[in-house]
Amino acid sequence: MKMLQGRLVEAEVNARQVLLNRLKAVGKFNPEIPNFLSLLGEILTEQGRHAESEKLIRASLDIYETLGVSHEATGYLRDERRLAITLGLENRWSDSAKIFDDIDVITENWEPTLRNQFRLDPIRIVARYRIGDFAGGLTLAQELLQTSQTRFGAHHFAVAMARGYVAIGLTNTGQHVAALREFRTAIPVLRSQLPSDDETDDGAQTAVRVEQLRNVVEAYVALLAKERAKGLGTAEIDNESFQLVEFIRGSTVKMALAASGARFVANDPVLASLVREEQDLGIKISAQLGLLSNALALPPGDRDDTAVKKLRDQIERMRGERKFTQRQIEREFPEYAALVNPKPPTIADVRNVLRADEAVLSFYFGREASFVWAIPKNGELSFAVIPTTSERIEAQIRKLREALEPKVAMISDIPAFDVKLALELYHSLLKPVEDGWKPAKNLIVVTNGALGLLPLSLLPTAPTVLDANDDPLFANYRKVPWLARTHAVTLVPSASTLQTLRKLPPGKPSRQDIIAFGDPYFSKDQADEAAKDDELAQVADASSIMSGLPLKRRNSPQLEGADTAQLAQLPRLPDTADELKSIALALQANPATVLNLGKDANEQKVKTMDLSGFKIIAFATHGLVPGELDGLTQPALALSAPDVADTDGDGLLIMEEILALKLDADWVLLSACNTGAGAGVGAEAASGLGRAFFYAGTRALLVTNWSVHSQSARELVTDLFKRQVDDAKLTRGEALRTAMMALADGPGYIGADGKTEFAYAHPLFWAPYSIIGDGGGR
Repeated sequence: MKMLQGRLVEAEVNARQVLLNRLKAVGKFNPEIPNFLSLLGEILTEQGRHAESEKLIRASLDIYETLGVSHEATGYLRDERRLAITLGLENRWSDSAKIFDDIDVITENWEPTLRNQFRLDPIRIVARYRIGDFAGGLTLAQELLQTSQTRFGAHHFAVAMARGYVAIGLTNTGQHVAALREFRTAIPVLRSQLPSDDETDDGAQTAVRVEQLRNVVEAYVALLAKERAKGLGTAEIDNESFQLVEFIRGSTVKMALAASGARFVANDPVLASLVREEQDLGIKISAQLGLLSNALALPPGDRDDTAVKKLRDQIERMRGERKFTQRQIEREFPEYAALVNPKPPTIADVRNVLRADEAVLSFYFGREASFVWAIPKNGELSFAVIPTTSERIEAQIRKLREALEPKVAMISDIPAFDVKLALELYHSLLKPVEDGWKPAKNLIVVTNGALGLLPLSLLPTAPTVLDANDDPLFANYRKVPWLARTHAVTLVPSASTLQTLRKLPPGKPSRQDIIAFGDPYFSKDQADEAAKDDELAQVADASSIMSGLPLKRRNSPQLEGADTAQLAQLPRLPDTADELKSIALALQANPATVLNLGKDANEQKVKTMDLSGFKIIAFATHGLVPGELDGLTQPALALSAPDVADTDGDGLLIMEEILALKLDADWVLLSACNTGAGAGVGAEAASGLGRAFFYAGTRALLVTNWSVHSQSARELVTDLFKRQVDDAKLTRGEALRTAMMALADGPGYIGADGKTEFAYAHPLFWAPYSIIGDGGGR
């Protein structure tokens, strides 16, 4: 039931406990153990953790082999099918196709309804397409469409998905007119019924269904791009494809927010009741669809047609009730509806919220096709198919980040930044659409996947030859024509987020400048240590390039449990206290009154203080993602342990609690969190925390992209806010851009002899921060 509700981390905890209990009771080689292994594997698959899932499914199959279970047994074939699905999701399509074919041989003489449960699967269809068997994949897709229509009617999510795979097959076999017809029938249904919503017929299927949806949308947008190249309906195609990509972004965010249990943050009792009713109806529909699926899987002679009709009638009735409730929420509480179900804006909608010197760069990276739109306030839109895939760009960015988060102890060991590779990225990502963005001064970037891990500001716009011997160290990087030399860059999770932020009223002029929370104590030992040795809060050692402990330990702690004892395993971040003091002084604020450090950086203070009276709210602490602490099912900020601060709570400010805050902030600073991450689980955390703070009432977030060098980071952020104090017209994006370039061009790290020991021109030092949200205005 938790999996059906999308509460996958909780479901995983329960499944692991049951598995451990049964292993202890009956041992590994027992016929019941594969059931629990397989269930846990399915839950991990739905989280996108395919490698872990594969290991569990193979372990289940190994037990069956050891026990001598026939390969024709339903349980064995169930795990073979799940293994084939997992291998497909890992891009191992030939292996996936072979397993599906083996299952086909074994079930050849089975009763058709039962056989099709193993034979007709969307991942199998994709596998046929990926290995080049377009005709075979199309035949399977057409059979799946016919079967799905018989079972669920014309307007079911599964039917629309099957139709989408038929359209992909038609595209691959050159039948473009027929493909467009099928896509245009399927897409509206898919857009109206997000995955893992009220249309689930075989479990939550979160990650799998999103992957299926992406496959269909990517193929359709690629076909639209071919039509566009012919000069057919250019404006209409641009708008439709742009909205579809925004729809994909929105579906991912919706699932993350739904999993957070956001209904509990509703302060309005009417809204809370409506949201609870809507979500409960969704759970009931999922359960009834499961019963219907089981009933339809029976041979015709064993099926109770009266009961099937009754189930269908109940489902349709509940769907009607749910749609009515959803419409009521949208009508009476539009802000909440926009949070959990953002509507994809049109290109005209985006232009309407842009300022004269701004342009939006919208990227979408898929498994087979990638796209970019450059949308200026005025002038022609530019569109291009990017010659890369999500897998390839992830590898390129991983390579570039080796110099940005190196595993070295000494400054002199920092690797060279690969300027040549970065220039290649510029030419593939930005050059094709530069007519649409280059005249602007401020770029607003929307993206998916790994590009969120690399600020576009550090892409060079022209070739540069760097000398091997520079003096001082890293000084040669000052010659590189970084994009940051000419353009300010900010990020938004989606174009709809930009719309929402631009509709916010100006902040109250009576607000104070800053309130800050940092250097929390996660254990009594840390508090005692801080009391004994105040020097721990003054760390600024030039021999270490990272603030706090190494990046891997700080951002991906191996923790087990969400109570105070497990929270205690987080490393303290004493250097963040210095950073916050410098920012307060730059804003001409009294550190003694605006900083909450150590024990004062606690959950109770954050939740009880009136934060709506501050322009800047700073959190200098660890950002956590679901699963990093056992039982943690939402993104969270780690604060002082309750037994240290002598407060209630668990020391975690979770996404649900952030949504309940009342802010009127121009900035929320999340320092030392690495919340800029844009791929994998970290992306959901960044998106979740970001959207939560936006909903609570902030206009922009300043986040770190990698573990920072303490002194340069302090100088950079302090300078950023000082520039805004000095120039009332300076936008957030321009303040960050000018502060970054001033740091890169400045004196660098000054040694005891007054001479520069190394420059801050390497992008590790000047590019660690990104703005997420509205980079314009104050």
